[in-house]
Amino acid sequence: MLDAIEKLLVLQDRDRKIGQLQAELARIEPERQMLKAKATGTQAHLEAAKHKVKELESSRKSLELEVESRKQQIERYANQQLQTRKNEEYRALTHEIDACKKAIFEIEDQEIAIMEQTDLAQKEVVRATQAANEAKQLLDDQVEQLAKRETNLKKDLQILEANRGELAAAVDDSARNRYERLVRSKGENVVVGVNHGVCGGCHMKLPAQVLVGCRAHQELVGCTNCGRILYFTSDMDLAFEE
Repeated sequence: MLDAIEKLLVLQDRDRKIGQLQAELARIEPERQMLKAKATGTQAHLEAAKHKVKELESSRKSLELEVESRKQQIERYANQQLQTRKNEEYRALTHEIDACKKAIFEIEDQEIAIMEQTDLAQKEVVRATQAANEAKQLLDDQVEQLAKRETNLKKDLQILEANRGELAAAVDDSARNRYERLVRSKGENVVVGVNHGVCGGCHMKLPAQVLVGCRAHQELVGCTNCGRILYFTSDMDLAFEE
């Protein structure tokens, strides 16, 4: 195998590992934000449940005030009945008193319904509080784990990047420039083996002269289809499988 190929394979392996660590690091922040969004959602549900209880309590208090107002009306109508001597006015006041009593009865039915709704809403607050607390605890634990993982990945990345320049400098300028151009256009897999007569990158069949060049180990040989740098080792088979 050409010395340049050996050095390029070492460089490519280093670049792959660097790329993998960079990709893992890039996924951490979105994962962190997803966890926070989930916890925020449970907290928002808790606040909505609490707000529902407050609304119901406010409605119940309004109904209580309305009942009290109706009772005061009944008291006024009753006093007016004591003062009037006209049967027609007395009957009219009786009708108003009955209407107030009916309204009170209907309002009390509403109060009972609201009390039942309030009981359910309060139970939901308890459930939502537990869910929010659990989500908060889970968030804290997972964010802490992510932070540790992020720190370790950065350390590993720093170690890998430390002498990457030295590995690149060890490669012949022409070969290195060719490699780096291919990386920019093809990604991390640009120095590939030849097996069964096909390129290890694009998997297209290679011409005979290219296969001969790979076996000769005299110069860098590129794939006629994708341009990747090719290499051949004794454990590979140059013959194309039909």
